[in-house]
Amino acid sequence: MSHALQDQRPVRATKSAAPTSLTRGGLPRWAPAGIAVLSVALGSGIGLLFDLHSKVQWGLLAALLFVAVTYTASAVVENRRQAKDRVATSVVWVCFVLAVIPLLSLMWTTVSRGIGLLDADFLTHSMNGVTSFDEGGGVYHALLGTIEQVALATAIAAPIGLLTAVYLVEYGKGSLAKAVTFFVDVMTGIPSIVAGLFVLTTWNLMLGFGPSGFAGAMALSILMMPVVVRSTEEMLKLVPNELREAALALGVPKWRMILKVVLPTAIGGISTGVMLAIARIAGETAPIMLLVFGSQLINNNPFEGAQSSLPLYIWEQYKVGSEASYDRAWAAALVLIAFVMILNLVARGIARWKAPKTGR
Repeated sequence: MSHALQDQRPVRATKSAAPTSLTRGGLPRWAPAGIAVLSVALGSGIGLLFDLHSKVQWGLLAALLFVAVTYTASAVVENRRQAKDRVATSVVWVCFVLAVIPLLSLMWTTVSRGIGLLDADFLTHSMNGVTSFDEGGGVYHALLGTIEQVALATAIAAPIGLLTAVYLVEYGKGSLAKAVTFFVDVMTGIPSIVAGLFVLTTWNLMLGFGPSGFAGAMALSILMMPVVVRSTEEMLKLVPNELREAALALGVPKWRMILKVVLPTAIGGISTGVMLAIARIAGETAPIMLLVFGSQLINNNPFEGAQSSLPLYIWEQYKVGSEASYDRAWAAALVLIAFVMILNLVARGIARWKAPKTGR
């Protein structure tokens, strides 16, 4: 009996046993930040040593050193498996930084060069009576044209795109749905100049209408529609089928189920997709050049007469080449970025307001 109890006692690990790879020490939490600082210092030093004038080369060297030093340090202190995991994480961070740096550089350049001229006079005056080489003038006529053209394009494209997506997800079957999906994919890659030429041929040349903001809005709606369809379709597919089945089990008609259950559930993603489509068309210049023509005067009527827009205004001012026109172009670019950002904030607010409330 005593021998049986003795055999059941747990065996204690001896102090002389060597630690396995799973029990080895790890890098401290500050190691990635320290390695990043070291890599930047080494990359800058190598760039200075070899007289590399491009700061982009310095950054690429620092990125490669960051990945290499991370793997080496992790392999020595930890193990190769953990080192590979840290390398994968390091590559993700490097790609993130490489993607963010151009965006921050663009924002910094636009703000620093455009903020000096951006004031109340610039936002409330047009270029009427001001030559492109002179100082003064404003962006009011272009801002008004952009707001009207984008609003008209959204009023045309958003309902059509939303209803098309609802058809594809809720009703679409067979050859017609496949054809619609195919043409939506084709329209996604249409160049903006082609949409402008299509409207110019049909609306202006065949039907005899003159340049107007509405003509430009029709071309912009062609570019906007496939983005709305694709984004809305993906959001509707994310709505759980259990919600649809529960509504139908209560005897609710399908159209009412879509209107009261599916769309409110996906309203956040739908509004984000519409805003992406608006951001896609807000900076288009080619259709506006063909169909709206541009104007230095204020035109409140988008259905008659030439208008201007912010992208066209930026191109016109930068083309002049004077110091005053450069300042106006950068200030208008800053206004365009602010315009898109404000629309995004409004869309997020609407999505949060209309989103279905969840219980505790």
